[in-house]
Order: sequence, then structure tokens, then C-alpha cells
Amino acid sequence: MLDELKGQVCEANLALPRHGLVTWTSGNVSARDEESGLVVIKPSGLRYEVMTSEDMVVVDLEGRVVEGGRGPSSDTLSHLGVYRARADVAAVVHTHSRYATAWAAIGETIPCALTAIADEFGGDVPLGDYAPIGSDAIGAEIVRCIGDSPAILMKHHGVFTIGPTIDKALQAAVMVEDVAHTMAIARGLGEPVRLSAERIAENWDRYRHRYGTSAASEGVSRV
Repeated sequence: MLDELKGQVCEANLALPRHGLVTWTSGNVSARDEESGLVVIKPSGLRYEVMTSEDMVVVDLEGRVVEGGRGPSSDTLSHLGVYRARADVAAVVHTHSRYATAWAAIGETIPCALTAIADEFGGDVPLGDYAPIGSDAIGAEIVRCIGDSPAILMKHHGVFTIGPTIDKALQAAVMVEDVAHTMAIARGLGEPVRLSAERIAENWDRYRHRYGTSAASEGVSRV
């Protein structure tokens, strides 16, 4: 069942340690199958170095295991809470990446003081309040606080990112750790200076609608 999606979800999970976003068995990636509505997610407590696509677990939106020989991630209900509320989300990533989680530990958003933050997140990386693991409370808090951002810090916990594809959710997880690191350094040098709302909107619009398109659309002359 859903063999192709299992392979994609497994590969995305294996990308987490490659990018330095997880340690030991922490973190997880899931994705929703558009046709069936079923969700493929990493199993609980399995080390990445032995993980294969056959280990992925298929669950329905209520958390019932449809296929898989292992228990699903302890964060499964958090993921499902997002999927039930956000039809536009096809993938969810959860990490405890070091610098982003440090911002969650002090209970602060990551301030939008760089164009890279405006580009990727459209403003400060938001912060959700503490919610207990093992229920859909985290998912509800993500939905309440994440807004248009693809990433959110969960207070006293870690990072969740979402996307219309696995690649986009994974990209957000990589990028939020990168900007969290830079802003932590900046905080050590002084008080970061936020971009104005106008500059944030300009960069957010450019990145969403023109970045990666033809050179002409970026205002670059062809020679």
C-alpha cells in the first residue's frame, strides 16, 4: 500500500540527520496521500541508520494504523491535527534542530531581521504555546499560530514545518534552522533590527511569485 509514498517519506526522514536536524531517533516526517487521504509517517523509536521504506506506517486521519509492523511516531496525532484542519498541507516535518529549538526554549519568535527570513517565512518565525505530546493539542496549536508561515516553533518543544509537498516542508525545516543559527549569532552581537513591514512584504511577494522563474521576470536582462 502506498509504496511510492512510503519511499518518499522514508527518504525525507533520512534527510533529517543528513542536514543535522535530529539526533538518535528524534524527529519525524509524514505525508498525506491525496487520493486516499491516508498518511504515511515514520515509526516510533527506530534509528535512522536502519530505517527502510518498509518500516513506514500508514494511518488514517483518526490515527488508526492501516498498515505497518511498527507503532507510528508518538507525534502522529500532532501531524493528523494539522492535516484535518489544513487541506493545503500535504507534508509535515518535526525536528528538535539545535538553534531553532533554542529559540523555542526561551519562548521567543525568530525576528524577521533578514531578507532570507522574509523570503521563506513572510515575517517572524511564529511561536506556539506549550502543548502536551501524544494528543492532537500540538496540532491544534500549530494551526492556531502558524498563519501563512511554513514553520513554527513550539514552546519548550521544537520545530514543526508544513508544505504542499514533502520537499517544501523539508526545505522549511532546513531553512528555519539556518536562520535560527544566524539570528542567534546576531543576538550575541547586539539587538537584531527587524525589517519594516513594507520590506518584508516586498521580499515575501518576490520570493513566492518571481523567485526561480525566468531571468526576465526577475528583472535581469538577457544577453
